[in-house]
Amino acid sequence: MYNGAQIPYINGPPTGRWTTGLFDCCEEPGNSCLTCCCPRLTFGRNVEIIDQGRTSATQARLIFCALGCFGLGSIYSYRFRSGLRALYNLPEEPCMDFCVHYCCPICALCQEYRELKNRGLDPSKGWKANEGKMKTNQVPPQVAMGMTR
Repeated sequence: MYNGAQIPYINGPPTGRWTTGLFDCCEEPGNSCLTCCCPRLTFGRNVEIIDQGRTSATQARLIFCALGCFGLGSIYSYRFRSGLRALYNLPEEPCMDFCVHYCCPICALCQEYRELKNRGLDPSKGWKANEGKMKTNQVPPQVAMGMTR
């Protein structure tokens, strides 16, 4: 699962706000139709990018599907929405991540997919194809003048 170890910096839309709304599924009708028919496919693609390759799309799909059989898929999936929000400092809207994934899972997956696309990544190509587009922002902390050890 996403552990927030590295925060990537991508030249793209500013952090701090979503580039599309939760119900803007018509912005990318192809992915919306795919997600309606097979949500685990979109979920796996999103997870592989959000988790920076630590979880493969196949692993994510299998876990999502297995938990989904018991109605528990949103318990697993909402954590990656939280991870995506952490990557880009996005607000938790329109409500808590768990509620979004529990009440509107298809819309949530579509929005997350669009967010990655709008930030220059292509979840359909997997982590390896997108890895070069992500740069880890590793700036050392600023030390105030006059501070000594």
